[in-house]
Amino acid sequence: MATVEPLSRRSRERSRTWMWAGLSAVLAGGLALRLWGVRQGLPYAYNTDEADHFVPHAVRMFATGTLNPHYFANPPAFTYLLHFLFDAWYGGRAGVVHAFALHPADVYTLARVATALLGALAVWLLYATGARLFGRGVGLLAAAIEAVAFLPVFYAHLAFNAVPTLAPLTLSLLGSAGVLRHGRARDYLLAGAGLGLACASKYTAGIALAPLIAAIAARYLERGPGGARHLATGVALAGASAVLLFLIANPFAVLDFGSFHRELAHQSTLSAEAQGKLGAPRHGGLVYYLWSLTWGLGWAPALAALGGAVSVWRRDARAGWMLVPAPILFLVFMGTQGRYFGRWLMPILPILCLLAALCAVQLAAAIARLAQERSERGWTRALGPALLAVFAALLLAQGFVHSVHGDLVLARADTRNLTRAWMLAHVPAGQRIVAEPVSPDEWAHETRPGSSTASNPPYWHKYASLISRIGPGGALRPGATRRVGIEEYERTLSPALIGYYEASGYSWVVSGSTQSGRAFADRRAVPLAIAYYRALAQRGQVVYRASPYARGKGPVAFGFDWSFDYYPLAYERPGPAMTVYRLPGGACRV
Repeated sequence: MATVEPLSRRSRERSRTWMWAGLSAVLAGGLALRLWGVRQGLPYAYNTDEADHFVPHAVRMFATGTLNPHYFANPPAFTYLLHFLFDAWYGGRAGVVHAFALHPADVYTLARVATALLGALAVWLLYATGARLFGRGVGLLAAAIEAVAFLPVFYAHLAFNAVPTLAPLTLSLLGSAGVLRHGRARDYLLAGAGLGLACASKYTAGIALAPLIAAIAARYLERGPGGARHLATGVALAGASAVLLFLIANPFAVLDFGSFHRELAHQSTLSAEAQGKLGAPRHGGLVYYLWSLTWGLGWAPALAALGGAVSVWRRDARAGWMLVPAPILFLVFMGTQGRYFGRWLMPILPILCLLAALCAVQLAAAIARLAQERSERGWTRALGPALLAVFAALLLAQGFVHSVHGDLVLARADTRNLTRAWMLAHVPAGQRIVAEPVSPDEWAHETRPGSSTASNPPYWHKYASLISRIGPGGALRPGATRRVGIEEYERTLSPALIGYYEASGYSWVVSGSTQSGRAFADRRAVPLAIAYYRALAQRGQVVYRASPYARGKGPVAFGFDWSFDYYPLAYERPGPAMTVYRLPGGACRV
């Protein structure tokens, strides 16, 4: 006679099957969102953080023959990862140098795919962390929230350290959760190793230390003085693994300590200084970051995270101490800095996703329990899962819609690429052009199959836009050669330049809204730039426009987030609004 399997066991197995199916869908969907549109903008890397830091430094190590990055404004763990990935993929130094010279788009694509994979790995680690702390349901929902949240999806398309840092940071959270729940030696090792790698990837990821300290404190209070020896061993393991992994991923922090300390201090000064970016928001970092949560994570997840931060104390005060103080400390610290960008929030997003998921699960269970207490009807048994499905949909909707929209945008041609294609068809080779620094210099170079774009000769003679020729009062100083940074570009502009362009034969002026928008966002700071743009619109003939906006939508007000990450649904393609002017006077006469 066949035995009847207990219903509870069958139910557990069915639940486990659905959980694995759900996790597989979350991971596959999260990876797809991160890979869709991964070649956006190429062969040109338009994001300055991507173009100036990690990929070029990883390749430069092959040319210099040393692993010393000679650059510590950003820690080098992701640079090293790319360096060894390129080495393996292209078969050594010669292959990497050749590929970067002749096929830079392929090199950047490989680096971006690595970023996307690390982003998906972070999602899986978040599931494991949530499952260890609160159960698989919370872990799955937290992972789903991060899988579709706009900020980690969008920045997974760019090869710099914002998203890759989430993987070791969440690994540290997983280890801290193990310390809290079990206190095993491997938990301390895992938490420390993740912390060391996270700090070697992005300095602000050091916030992962706060959950680890809270977990260790909880273990001490639980075990009492009698467990001090075991706890001391665990702390030593965590500290040793953190230091060891940090030094493995950033060895020249010790080997070249002078450079490391100097650049770290400089980077700290830049972050803390009063706003130096023209057009940057002025209403305070804390307000800006709280606003950024409403779109970078989403309104529903942000509010649910707040609810979870309150409710977690009733369910598990120890977990509350582990999860709640870290985001508060991070927001307070980052909010006091002089510069702020939405992506700088990412080190606390995994914790906020956990709190949001916990709130949804607890709320659904509480409502279902109340309904069952008041009624014995069968439908009340299905109320909990139904409510949780509704809450999950609410938590995922905003991120999913904007991430899918963002991928659709990134999959289309960049306005700067469209503008260049038009100019190749309409502006003869050798013409003199003025192009604002919305694209790299090689944008104006020839492209020849089998040759390096960066080393090719210019197709057009491009005006040196980062040279200041303007003196006091807007007077022209033609012989001036003072170089400026991109942040100062708008301060080099004056109506007098237009006459200089015409007299010198610079007949074509290419303007992008991510430059002019900075001036119009802070008109009083750069009145000469405002006068320049108005004079250019009056004197120049508009011969081409490329808009990033869908028909009948836009423009989006300038900002250092939405002008570059294309969150608003008004966007149809990436890039700034581009305008090409033809100047009619002086040597520009046809």
